[in-house]
Amino acid sequence: MRSAAAAGGSLVGRDVEITVLDDLVRAARSGRGGALVVRGEAGIGKSMLLAHALDAASGARVIQASGAEFERELPFGALHQLCAPVLDHLAELPARHADALRVAFGLQAGTPDLFHIGVATLGLLAAAARVRPLLCLVDDAHWLDAASAKAMAFVGRRVADEPVAMLFALRLPASSELHELPGLDVGGLSDAEARTLLAARRHLLLDEQVLNRLLAEAGGNPLALLELPGAGGFGPPETTPVPTRIERSFQARLSGLSGEARRLLILASADPTGDPALLWPAALLSGIDVPTASAAAAGTGLVHFATGIRFCHPLARSAVYGAASADETRYAHRVLAEATDAVTDPDRSAWHRAQASVGPDDGVAAELERSAARARARGGVVAAAAFLERAAELSRDPADRIGRTLAAAQAALTAGRPDRAAALFRAVEHAALDEYQLADVDLLRGQVAFQSDGDTSGPEFMIRAARRLAGPDPERARRCLLDALEMSLLVGRANGVLELVLTAVRSLPASGPRPPDILDALSLLDTTGHRKAVPVIRQVLDGPGGPGWTGYPALALMLAGEMWDPDLHLATVRWLERTGRESGSPLLIRLGLAQRASYGTLCADLGLATASIAEEEAIADATGGPPLLYHRIHLAAVRGRRAEALALFAEASAAAATSGSGLLTGNIDWASAVLYNGLADYPAALTAARRAVADGALFLASFSLPELVEAAVRCGDSATAAVALESLTERADASGTATALGIAAYAEGLVTGSEEPYRNAIAHLERSPLVTYRARAHLLYGEWLRREGRRRDCRPYLRTAHRLLSGAGFEAFARRAAVELRATGERPRRRSPHTYDQLTIQELHIARLVAAGATSNEVAAQLFISPRTVDTHLRNIFRKLGITSRRQLRDRPDLGS
Repeated sequence: MRSAAAAGGSLVGRDVEITVLDDLVRAARSGRGGALVVRGEAGIGKSMLLAHALDAASGARVIQASGAEFERELPFGALHQLCAPVLDHLAELPARHADALRVAFGLQAGTPDLFHIGVATLGLLAAAARVRPLLCLVDDAHWLDAASAKAMAFVGRRVADEPVAMLFALRLPASSELHELPGLDVGGLSDAEARTLLAARRHLLLDEQVLNRLLAEAGGNPLALLELPGAGGFGPPETTPVPTRIERSFQARLSGLSGEARRLLILASADPTGDPALLWPAALLSGIDVPTASAAAAGTGLVHFATGIRFCHPLARSAVYGAASADETRYAHRVLAEATDAVTDPDRSAWHRAQASVGPDDGVAAELERSAARARARGGVVAAAAFLERAAELSRDPADRIGRTLAAAQAALTAGRPDRAAALFRAVEHAALDEYQLADVDLLRGQVAFQSDGDTSGPEFMIRAARRLAGPDPERARRCLLDALEMSLLVGRANGVLELVLTAVRSLPASGPRPPDILDALSLLDTTGHRKAVPVIRQVLDGPGGPGWTGYPALALMLAGEMWDPDLHLATVRWLERTGRESGSPLLIRLGLAQRASYGTLCADLGLATASIAEEEAIADATGGPPLLYHRIHLAAVRGRRAEALALFAEASAAAATSGSGLLTGNIDWASAVLYNGLADYPAALTAARRAVADGALFLASFSLPELVEAAVRCGDSATAAVALESLTERADASGTATALGIAAYAEGLVTGSEEPYRNAIAHLERSPLVTYRARAHLLYGEWLRREGRRRDCRPYLRTAHRLLSGAGFEAFARRAAVELRATGERPRRRSPHTYDQLTIQELHIARLVAAGATSNEVAAQLFISPRTVDTHLRNIFRKLGITSRRQLRDRPDLGS
């Protein structure tokens, strides 16, 4: 067994862990990176394992950071700490990525490009690792600020192709973005290992009875084994947790220290940055004799003063801070605030001033509010919430306190912390609130509910907010109702919300003359149908001051589908992508990419669909969210690979059940109807289409009607087919788009068995970008002609259908066309293997980008991976396609964009 160094045998019993760490460091030195999270309870030896990795990293450059309990609300603080030693490589990054880091670290003004910070950090570490391999050590990772944790987790998932090893120490139990990375759980020592550890401390003479009690109380925790003997004897066993007793053992080392040495330790514990440039001026302001006090403090073994101030263990810092009186900690924060440059670091100055405040202080509260605004501008909504919450606590005026508390709740909600937002608005809900503030509380309640799985009360609260505002502010009341509908669509839980909203609209008091809005249009759609409503919908969406849907893009997408209007759909998609990229909003750009993928599917452009899916998944990964599913469902349905599609449908069904997403369930029903119609499994298609239409959701009901008509006709259910055709025809006539008229025409051909509707369908759909439906119209007309015995007439239509469908990779529908052609005596042309049959979605996207002339750096920037990872993918692409160069990719016609 490997014993530890002379410091006390702290690495006894860690052979397995040491082997794993050594392998990680060795792999990085040979060019293969990786990340590992060392997890365990306080005192279990995580920091010692990181120290071992540091010792084992000969030949590699080591950079370090640590989370700080008092700084976890400040965005990108820990990431800046990690990257600071290698910032001289910023010039090697693309300008956009270098700027993203400068803004995040406060080195440059601007709004952080949130979903490029992770890839910018990856690029920075990779650039530094080109000089020599890099080992990144991050201790106390459970205290990382959320923004840093997200960025580090992103990098950890992508360093496999770089000579970079990332090693995190994470205390359990703790929730963290880092849990998704490979983990190494560190448990307690066995009794034999614990005895070996204690035997190395030769000054400890313990009789067997005391030793057995110590082993039992420590539970194999190495730090407990080493600290408990000095914690005050061995009386009856205490019930407090071991970390608490260890903290007391650290606090015991403070006895006998001079007042100046104690004050220096308290100052160091109150400033977790460990920056000597702040500690020493603060100590001088306190009148501390620095040489004498620092020598005495270091003599306790609790702290090490060097280029950075480090405590021997995270519990040692909390022990020192916890042992100080309230007056002592407030004094320390006040001195640290004075020592902090309020011009270059106003937020840290304000934070320390806030911690130093005894009671209400409007000046500090105002400073914190300004800090919140700066944090929000940098994308630090978590920090903004923390600043605002403390500002509220320090506010004398009740109105200011309420306003700041509600603002803090809104910031917490924006930061994805609905539980914290709920706690904040509950703190003021019984105060004397006016109607506007009561409405704000209801809106927050509704937004929290929408973000909480299984909570269906969101619409109720947002509608109640609208009713509160109906008298004093009717326009805002209507916006509350629209917000409820938009949010329900964004989170995929819109079932029944439209009906609730429209009922609430009808209960609002009449206001003065005004132009119609989206709510008026939706009310018309609900009460009079499409013929009267569609003109008003178009009037509202094409408003005189520009598009009237930009505040409600999810609703605009649904209405575009409801009206079979691909032009409106595409315009909305482009706006979402452009606005998302300009604003840095992952939500908008992901929604835009997902909808672009669905548009590509309906246009029979598999390359566009897969490229959009790959980019959406990359951004989801970059921002730490799960990828969206509905656009992948659409593509799987039309491609017609039964096993793959059903597996994806099952995954989506499980996700819908967890989140309560009725929209996702509706999408699965529609996609199932498409899949089964393609496979000619018409009974299954009929069942799925009935469910989708009965749901009545915007877009889904309209898109499911042609599937219902086809399945019902094939199953001989003429009554269902006729009712569905009537509804589809009403929508198509009201819409007037070539797409709607063409689809309704071939549905009419199916129901009536007449030829003219099929010919009209093909004529209309020649003017539609939705090639999928054009191909299906040719297929249906060809099938009808063959069944009429017109074998020669049907062949051109079946050939066109087969060419369009097989060319797009829509295998099930293409097989239907091939079967019909063979029945006429014609052998359909065999489809050549397509690139997209051989490559993964990400590989296909990379191949398309490179074929279009993109460099590895450009591809890496778009997909949030490193250039070396791009090159690894390219080697796989070349192998699968049997080629050897980028030029050969450009010569492949099926990679055209």
